[in-house]
Amino acid sequence: MKHRITVAAIAAATALAGAGALVVPASASTSAPKSHTLTFTSVQEAVHNYTATTSSQQDKDVNRAGKVVGYDLLYIVFNPKKETAKLNFTAVTGSGFVYGVASASASPVIHGTVTGGTGAFKGATGTILARNLNPSGSKTAVTITYHV
Repeated sequence: MKHRITVAAIAAATALAGAGALVVPASASTSAPKSHTLTFTSVQEAVHNYTATTSSQQDKDVNRAGKVVGYDLLYIVFNPKKETAKLNFTAVTGSGFVYGVASASASPVIHGTVTGGTGAFKGATGTILARNLNPSGSKTAVTITYHV
């Protein structure tokens, strides 16, 4: 169970906005999409286990100064035989919601994909990179690079 929560916490990759978070609204130009980067620390606040293999997690996202810059919700499906997890996330910032998916394993790094969003994130695509910051898995460094 501890491993499962750690995998879930790492997954907060799927969060949004913090540790120096830079939220830049999409430009209305017709030129090539510009890349934007969100960097923050996702801090676990609550976990709810629905079954032995499914859970949800709610995190607050903070910048380097510890100021809350957003929140995220993860839906996690754990595969105990493979010790992997599939993650769906929704994160909210003052600029909108961002959606993504990721896969997690025993690796301390999680890679995911931005699948869309609302507001400044409407039509966003990109990548998610998350790295666990503590042994309990309750703090995760997250970098989301996206373009719209």
